[in-house]
Amino acid sequence: MTSSLLRSSLHFLTLRDKYLILDDMSVIRSAGLRGFRATVAELGGDAEELVTACGLPIAALDTDDLLVPDQAVGAVLELAAHRLNCPDLGLRISHRQELDMLGPLALAIRNAATLAEVLECTSRYLFVHARSLSVTAVPDPYGDRGVIALRYIDAPPGMPTSVQGTDLGLAFVHHMIQRLADERYGLRSVELPYRPAAPIQLYEEFFGAPVRIMRPAALLRVPATLPNRPLSGGDENLHRLALAFLAELSGGAARAVTPQVRIALQNVLGTASPEIGTVARLLTIHPRTLQRRLAAEGTTFAELLDEVRRTEARRYLTTTDMPMSQVASLIGLSEQSVFTRCCKRWWDATPTAVRKGRAPAN
Repeated sequence: MTSSLLRSSLHFLTLRDKYLILDDMSVIRSAGLRGFRATVAELGGDAEELVTACGLPIAALDTDDLLVPDQAVGAVLELAAHRLNCPDLGLRISHRQELDMLGPLALAIRNAATLAEVLECTSRYLFVHARSLSVTAVPDPYGDRGVIALRYIDAPPGMPTSVQGTDLGLAFVHHMIQRLADERYGLRSVELPYRPAAPIQLYEEFFGAPVRIMRPAALLRVPATLPNRPLSGGDENLHRLALAFLAELSGGAARAVTPQVRIALQNVLGTASPEIGTVARLLTIHPRTLQRRLAAEGTTFAELLDEVRRTEARRYLTTTDMPMSQVASLIGLSEQSVFTRCCKRWWDATPTAVRKGRAPAN
């Protein structure tokens, strides 16, 4: 451990109280700590003691959806690296992190047709995972026209950068490209905006490319043709649904799951089966977990589906001239007769009566 890393660790701990009062413009989903508990245990440390020391809840170690201060996450990574004498902690943790930790964004990424689509949706919607993170494609800093750079930022403007957090983020992006495209995707070099405590050789073995230190920004330099590389196994419909869902969230990511299910159902109806498994996949939540969270919020999937169907049915009936069979299909009902029975239950009126304004407004 060098003195520079020790100063960085102490700096983060000094700022801890300030991070804890930041609003949700500077938070990250606790999924960012995936792999921390196991890696710390492997090194002989106590993960719960470390997160407590940095003001983080112990529950953040074992669940994905708590919103915690992103700089406090950086602080606990730095503290663990110092106490456990493990300057490559971020790189080690990255081996235990998978794409699904990004929540709904992971579904869009996995079903993209090209890496260009992956980069575009990641650049646009990474904030759903963490407000201050960004990954953007920029021109090569050395002017090589055959190369572009993927720039990684992990801290809000004016805030210090976590060495371990940046290591972890760059390693995650590196692994993501390897899993989506190719193990040897043509990484030209890794640019680090600091001098790491771990040997540079260790970084170069990890990334399989030259590593340059004390650069202006954290970058992965890759072939300019990489974004055009096609990806296999994706589902265009799921990609579109995931993007629509993320667009709905872009006005402000909802903490409760109920509004997220409503948004997902609005996008699913008429395009995919409105079953709990479909919605759970879109939200990257296990169906049983989704059921439990909805129950904790005082509702059920069936109730929300019925509510969304009712709202959409009235909208189609009162603002369009679509045939009744088409309206039934758009709200996920297989037969017009089933649609008629639903209308009578909702409004004590037939679909035709609703269209003519002869039904209650609610």
